[in-house]
Amino acid sequence: MEGGAPISPLDHIAFMRFALSIAEKSPPQPTNFRVGALLVDEGANQILSTGYTLELPGNTHAEQCAFKKYATLHAVSEGDIGPVLPSKTVLYTTMEPCHKRSIGNIPCVERILNIQSGGAQAIKTVYIGVKEPTTFVAANAGQSKLEQAGIVCIHVSGLENEILGVAEAGYRSGNS
Repeated sequence: MEGGAPISPLDHIAFMRFALSIAEKSPPQPTNFRVGALLVDEGANQILSTGYTLELPGNTHAEQCAFKKYATLHAVSEGDIGPVLPSKTVLYTTMEPCHKRSIGNIPCVERILNIQSGGAQAIKTVYIGVKEPTTFVAANAGQSKLEQAGIVCIHVSGLENEILGVAEAGYRSGNS
């Protein structure tokens, strides 16, 4: 873990807390949530890539940034990371992946579903800190779309207030 102690295997709270620390790097904006994401090899207990909202140029989301950074590291396109991901790769995200985007980017749910390896989902489990509030999208069906595709979504409870405090910082300050 970047400059910190290693996280114990399957310590979902610790991984989510680290994703939250990544989310805090996101610049507060009134038009989006500050989210953090981690690609983790559960088999090796290794963080493969991190991402946060607006980390990369454009209106980028946390999951998108983590995927793009991993793709760059392995000299493949974002859509081709599936075959180079370890077989036990999971995704941690402080907020439910979006199923709609307001500005021309592919929704994070589609990005996750597009990551295939050998004709199967490369990411089979997504750990979620909180459901997306209805601030920007009336009802986010991200989790249900992932589950319909056979991806297990697990709510990591215990950090909801902290996650929402970070996520909504820009929205609250822009609408005070």
